[in-house]
Amino acid sequence: MRGRGVGWVLAQSVLLVLAAALCIFAGDSPPRAVRIAGAVLAVAGVAVAAWAVVALGSSLTPFPRPKPEGELVTTGPFAFVRHPLYTGALLLVAGVSLAYSWWALLATGALAVLWALKASVEERHLARAFPTYAAYRRDVRARFVPRVY
Repeated sequence: MRGRGVGWVLAQSVLLVLAAALCIFAGDSPPRAVRIAGAVLAVAGVAVAAWAVVALGSSLTPFPRPKPEGELVTTGPFAFVRHPLYTGALLLVAGVSLAYSWWALLATGALAVLWALKASVEERHLARAFPTYAAYRRDVRARFVPRVY
């Protein structure tokens, strides 16, 4: 595991725990409409993340380096964005943050920045591991949000 990106996984875990703690202990309560919107975002995030996990199958890893026996997945949500698992997880965390605590959005923002940086590292590893990655990247230009980023 060493050298695969344990630091990235540790950093994202810390931010996820921080977001959860802020949701539990921050003491603010967003208005009902915001909480409902947050719940809808969270459910959408779970759906996107679950779709990505199923599409990845045995290639799923929390590390930025792909598994040596992994495959380049370009179907399912990967046909629309290059990092749908991050998209789904961010929707989930942002939704829960909206539903429970404005303060947790700070941790969500930090997590978005971390995952954007991690995705850059991951893409370098994918390009080295899979000769077809450059063509896939040209075809699927969006990293996280179709037609946006």
